[in-house]
Amino acid sequence: MSTETDQDQIEKLIDGKLSWEELRGDVLPDPKDPNRFEVTRRVLQERVDWDDPILVPLNDHLFVVGTDDGRIVKSECGHEFGPLDDNWKKHCQIRVRESEAEMRELYPENMTPDPDWEFELREFFCPECYTLLDVDAVPVGYPVLKPFDPDVDTFYEEWQGRPAPDRTEG
Repeated sequence: MSTETDQDQIEKLIDGKLSWEELRGDVLPDPKDPNRFEVTRRVLQERVDWDDPILVPLNDHLFVVGTDDGRIVKSECGHEFGPLDDNWKKHCQIRVRESEAEMRELYPENMTPDPDWEFELREFFCPECYTLLDVDAVPVGYPVLKPFDPDVDTFYEEWQGRPAPDRTEG
């Protein structure tokens, strides 16, 4: 598969425009291209309006990036949530859905959580562009936890076979 085709396929995959037939027939059975991550990183980098290098994506709209001050979490729109070690969720706008009426906005009739469960949905939005970044379904009073702490250096060294890029490499 050529890099151009691979890039086109990755763009479709990122955009959710890869059909099940293409995914099942072209992507899943093929041996993983060792350059796929780098192509994905390049595609994502081309789509943002800032220059800090994306090191790893955290989700569809959130990235670990390298800056002159170290690794930070940054949203697609450019909002900086702070150092990678911090809990980026604590810097979001948060909507909490607790009532049955609020749950019905999302769940079909007869599928809403039982109000006696003391359950809530927390929706985490970027404070700059208000893109939905994550959703937690948790018991009331559960702490705000970030999903995971990526080990960027290990990912690059052990999975990519090279050191993680720094701010100057892009």
